[in-house]
Amino acid sequence: MDRADFQRLAVVRLDEALALHATGHFSGSYYLGGYAVECALKACIAKSIRAEEWPEKGFSQKLYTHELPALLKLAGLDDGQGHPLGGDPALEVNWSTVKDWTEQARYLETIDVEARDLLNAIDDAQHGVLQWLKQHW
Repeated sequence: MDRADFQRLAVVRLDEALALHATGHFSGSYYLGGYAVECALKACIAKSIRAEEWPEKGFSQKLYTHELPALLKLAGLDDGQGHPLGGDPALEVNWSTVKDWTEQARYLETIDVEARDLLNAIDDAQHGVLQWLKQHW
């Protein structure tokens, strides 16, 4: 997969998550919403990797995580304390909702409000996590 694949998948996974939520499939929408952010973060990481640079030992192994805070750090987009760069308080609130997503959500039942909160934090037109990540991918 390359950067463009991750960018495309981020948008597709969010669209799927929104469609699932609209039809009352809250668990699936929550799960796919988190994957949209994961794909966007991996697109940001792909942008930062330059073929002429040899990555640190173990770097590529770290890329296979599903942990959003770890991916934010690998993308070079955190402030060193797990917060997104830029100092936007509304984005930080949205990130605080999104960062707790885990791939283990596939085994959980999610209620409407949890899924809606996650999707709003991701898709907010002004301060959404995906909107912010698109500026960096």
